[in-house]
Amino acid sequence: MSLSKKCIAECIGTFVLVFFGCGTAVAVKCSGMSPDAGYLMTALAFGLIIVAMAYSIGNISGCHINPAVSLAMLISKKMTPKEFGAYVGSQFIGAIIGGAFLSIFFDTKTGLGTNAIYADNVWATLCIEIILTFVFIIAILGVTSKISNSSVAGIVIGLTLTLVHIFGIYFTGTSVNPARSFGPAIFVGGDAFVNVWMFIIAPLVGAALAAWLYNYLADGLPEETPAEEAPAAPSVPVKNGPTRSNKSKKRRR
Repeated sequence: MSLSKKCIAECIGTFVLVFFGCGTAVAVKCSGMSPDAGYLMTALAFGLIIVAMAYSIGNISGCHINPAVSLAMLISKKMTPKEFGAYVGSQFIGAIIGGAFLSIFFDTKTGLGTNAIYADNVWATLCIEIILTFVFIIAILGVTSKISNSSVAGIVIGLTLTLVHIFGIYFTGTSVNPARSFGPAIFVGGDAFVNVWMFIIAPLVGAALAAWLYNYLADGLPEETPAEEAPAAPSVPVKNGPTRSNKSKKRRR
């Protein structure tokens, strides 16, 4: 698969994530202050989007749609620096397009699903985002490390993203994705854009920590091969022609 096609897939996937995920947060009026239906619907929306994209563009680009995921794959040597740069650029473009569409359908005063500092505490905000991203990324690295998990990987990753949103929306709105935060923020402006640097740096730090720790823990584990995923069926001897019976025919007397 060419890099350009992978980048187009990443751009589309990130657009969908921002438009539908952040759009759901605005549409259901998710404030993050109380565990109401809007809170849970927003968390589910982000998780379901990942599931949908994983099974639609996953076979094309791997469905990173997140610079933090791409950084983890770079550290794990599953992609080259050139691919990493192209992926991240495509993800930010997709997020910006998503933010632009959100600004058409919703008033920017709604916040467009942007993230916010927790209790005016920068360090607490950075810490919670690092932890959330760490959990998300280590789950991705674990479930994608085995070929036999390929059929359920999208579901596991989607559920993990739902989990970190259920916990994290209360604190910061949950970023764990620099592109997802940047796209809407540039259209909202104000504090949302001034503070967006935290939601770019923290997920990248969390992803790097997760990648380094997972690679350390998984070092020495036997690698799974395609043959282990689907063992070859036992061979059946093929007869090329009719065989003669070993029994000799009795002569008629």
